[in-house]
Amino acid sequence: MSETSSEDLDNVGWVFYSERDEWKDVKPIPQEEGTHTIVAIAYSAKFKDVYDYLRACLYNNEFSERTLELTKDALILNAANYTVWQYRRMILQHLGKNYLEQELLFSKSMIVDHQKNYQVWHHRMVIIQWLNDPGNELNFISQMLSEDPKNYHAWQYRQWILSTFKLYENELEYTNQLLEDDIRNNSAWNHRYFVINHTTDFAEETIQKEITFTLNAIQKAPKNESPWNYLRGLLIHTSIGLLDPQVVQFCEKYYSHENRSPHLLAYLIDVASEYADVHPRTPETSELLKRAIGMCSDLANTHDKIRQNYWNYISRTLEDKLEKNKIECDNNTILE
Repeated sequence: MSETSSEDLDNVGWVFYSERDEWKDVKPIPQEEGTHTIVAIAYSAKFKDVYDYLRACLYNNEFSERTLELTKDALILNAANYTVWQYRRMILQHLGKNYLEQELLFSKSMIVDHQKNYQVWHHRMVIIQWLNDPGNELNFISQMLSEDPKNYHAWQYRQWILSTFKLYENELEYTNQLLEDDIRNNSAWNHRYFVINHTTDFAEETIQKEITFTLNAIQKAPKNESPWNYLRGLLIHTSIGLLDPQVVQFCEKYYSHENRSPHLLAYLIDVASEYADVHPRTPETSELLKRAIGMCSDLANTHDKIRQNYWNYISRTLEDKLEKNKIECDNNTILE
């Protein structure tokens, strides 16, 4: 008894295009393999059949319902083929808008099966663009993100939908829910910054609310880098920057309680550096710089060894600032 191959099982119920009466008028075009192929790709008979007819239709510039169906078969076989997606869009443009709603169903099925494929998301974006209607897209994207919260293509598409159709109204609440589910969801933190950036113009009241929100998140997971980066992004838009009293007080409290999160230490090191720039020639500056140099050593040798060279470099820059501050302090003493 002969074994049944996976290709045979895949072809159950399949009628080759070469055997279909409605395609008798088309002469398939085989792929050019060259005369000295070293390692030929083992295409299946089904794959060759579909793509030979696809090449013929492309060559003949045929835009019809049957070519729309042909591109569907071709994309099921290879969802990453940009040329086929582009050809399908040209066919849809030729056939008219009546086909677009149905196309959304096809693109949804392709996205479900190929969630990390750029081409399937781009195709859906173009269709929505043509329809000029976001419909229920945010819910669809939320469904996809619930399966993979870090799907870059889904996030990129969501931000396009938001910015194109101005659908920001409930988006901050959406990030609240995502971060409540997983405070370490760095994609949600990034998206939150995107929403704030496009809706508030970083008004002082908004920044203060977001600082409070972020510090609460840091308390839940001090070693999670995402809220620390988000916090720094917020403070860029303030006049005082990293020296914000509320944040500095928070960090000092955590440090005094023996918390040695690398992100906490890195923040306090940057605070010392900025303080030295704003307040040169003071004993307080010298003390902060000395402590920061010690923190660099702790990071390089204990808490963040993988970036040892970086922290050693930062330590040297702080030592230069300390030396300059010491000289200037000594000069002021002499002058007095």
